[in-house]
Amino acid sequence: MWISSRLIMIMTNIKNCLFAVALMSLALASGCAKGGNGVVPPPVTIEVAITSPKNVNPGAVYVTQKLTLTATVSNSTTTAVNWSLSGPGTLTPVTPATTPATAIFVASGTGSATVTATLASDSSISGPLALGVVDITTVVAPTTLSMGSGLTQQFTAVAIPDDAPQTFTWTCTVVASKAPCSTFSQDSNASGLAYYKAVDSCTTSKDCIQISATSTTDTAGCSNPTNCTVALVSVVPSRVSGTYAFQFSGYNSNGAVALVGTFTVSNGTVTSGAEDALTSNGVAHYSITGGYSPIATSDPNSNNAGTLTLTTGAYPNTFQAVLDGDGDIEMIESDGHGTGSGIAKISVSPSIFKGAQTFAFGLTGVDAVGNRIGYAGVLPMNGSGGSGNITGGQMDVNDNGNSSNGICASPCAITGNYSPNGNGSWKLTLTSPVAMTFDFFIASGNAGKTTPLTFYVISTDSNPAVSGTMVLQDSTQTYNNAAFKGTSVSALTGTVTAANSTCTVPPCANVSLTLGTTDGNGNFFGQFDQNDAGMIVSVPSKSPFVYTYAASGTNGRYTFNMLGNPTVSPVAAPLPFVLYATGANRGFLLDQSSPSVMTGTMNPQGKTSGGVFAASELPGTYAAATTASGSNTVDPIASNLLLTYPGNGDANVVGGTQYLSSTTGVQTQTLTGSYTMTSFGTGTIALTTPAPQNYVIYALDTSGCGGQTVGCEIQDFFMMDVDSANPNASIIFAQQ
Repeated sequence: MWISSRLIMIMTNIKNCLFAVALMSLALASGCAKGGNGVVPPPVTIEVAITSPKNVNPGAVYVTQKLTLTATVSNSTTTAVNWSLSGPGTLTPVTPATTPATAIFVASGTGSATVTATLASDSSISGPLALGVVDITTVVAPTTLSMGSGLTQQFTAVAIPDDAPQTFTWTCTVVASKAPCSTFSQDSNASGLAYYKAVDSCTTSKDCIQISATSTTDTAGCSNPTNCTVALVSVVPSRVSGTYAFQFSGYNSNGAVALVGTFTVSNGTVTSGAEDALTSNGVAHYSITGGYSPIATSDPNSNNAGTLTLTTGAYPNTFQAVLDGDGDIEMIESDGHGTGSGIAKISVSPSIFKGAQTFAFGLTGVDAVGNRIGYAGVLPMNGSGGSGNITGGQMDVNDNGNSSNGICASPCAITGNYSPNGNGSWKLTLTSPVAMTFDFFIASGNAGKTTPLTFYVISTDSNPAVSGTMVLQDSTQTYNNAAFKGTSVSALTGTVTAANSTCTVPPCANVSLTLGTTDGNGNFFGQFDQNDAGMIVSVPSKSPFVYTYAASGTNGRYTFNMLGNPTVSPVAAPLPFVLYATGANRGFLLDQSSPSVMTGTMNPQGKTSGGVFAASELPGTYAAATTASGSNTVDPIASNLLLTYPGNGDANVVGGTQYLSSTTGVQTQTLTGSYTMTSFGTGTIALTTPAPQNYVIYALDTSGCGGQTVGCEIQDFFMMDVDSANPNASIIFAQQ
């Protein structure tokens, strides 16, 4: 079980105190006590501690840092001490002497140092304090990215250790000429923020601009490469180029809408593409033209935002887009004919899709009468040349709260086949549990287990209208209880269709985020936040839920208990969920019994064993957008979320630009506010503009650097509104 370091310290102190009491009792009972009253006097001790600045990690003191140290003498009538130092730095006792004694330590070089206070009246009694002195390290984000010619990108910097001064000297250099960049500037209000406009002449096609930031208190700066990350920038004619796969879901005046497809872009112009559209009128197939245009080049977010047009002759066809550092596109509808959100990723080569491969899937949509429905399952696909058969598959279905329905008495067997359509997609035909057909398009990933191959899927028949994702299952994993041992973040979305005290005008949204740990033995515990149509449920880490999970067979199907509310009396029982795993601590979730039909994903949190998170790991510009919503009352948003870090855990700042979709078009809003981050990777974002709004955040440390202090940044996190006045909250995914 994960326990905070402070709790471990408290438990250790309690054990030590009990042990001391036991020893004293033994001494009294044996009659070997000394002194006139038969009681052994407690020993004289000296404890040296850092009293200023507060919350300094003794193992990460930075060069030039000034510390006030206090020597507390216990069980002695005299408290005067003599100070001594071994290692880099200077130590100056405070005069006249104070009670308790104090001294000033200034770190002057890296390495180990020990400050010792020795009792002046008895040199055999002393107290040491071990210090680790480190160079200041600066981390710049984003570290690698492409920039469209003439566009502007925001860069952030953080100095580590976290309590180092967050003041920086920035440098931008054209690699070929070694000349300073012509259009680079540091923000006048935030030292850790800078802007670069890509107008310099580059003679290399890759990494032609280098941007760095050094701490103003670190004279070595980037002369020591291990203490300074450098952002590498490639200037290109357009950030949007190549072949993409995309998926989109939303609503128009006639009901639900889902799109899945592919398009090829050359320097911002769509040269070809194909799309499957699923609406209340059925399935339609379109070819795509169009293109991508960045927002005004004068905007500080111009490298990260623009308009994506996928012209098909039908709506939706225009989207407000935001881009992350890898060039992934998150988008919301902006043509005024409906609302919704989606994502587009660079497609990988179809050559990865071959041989015997098993995919787990999660699909959501509506049944024939408009009720919410969810599928989750596994598809063993065994073929060559892109065609093959499906045998031994399995799926679960929740149709408006019913796991036994016209599609499937869950779980049920799947058989079928698949073959290419010839337009960049494949046709998937199921013969059981009932006849069903789907199209799927290859998106991102590879054959490995870290970033597995991903497909976007959509139904193409008169059965329930669903769309979603298929992900390659890790074939090296044995899917038993022991396979799930670690920490994950689960994001769930559902619908509330019956009016109640908080959902007065249904449908409303039911969303949740869970940070959970599996122990390999069937125990599942952690914390979660839920916004159930404005009813907020929060189970914190200090009083975690304790539930169970179990492998069901060996094909990756698990059962999990989730949500509920163990903090109230009587306890609100958890909901039963089924999970089809794509790997350890990850997969597709489907609730088995509620009419809310909560669906979503479990994702490994990624932090290293024993690692912790810090607010300084977050700074950067994130592309953020709502995920698929179960309610047409949700207003989708996309944003360039800017996080900066002034230091010492205080007044963390959030800003950027938010785009809000509605049936009248898109509103552009400026964001300001603050954020927090706990050591577990959970925290909050409080917006002050455009209006007060409160979110919880759950971090995914996909870089695997949790707990490290050099070159660390959180690459992804989920957000969720926790304002009780909002019955139509959504899950927002942010990626740097």
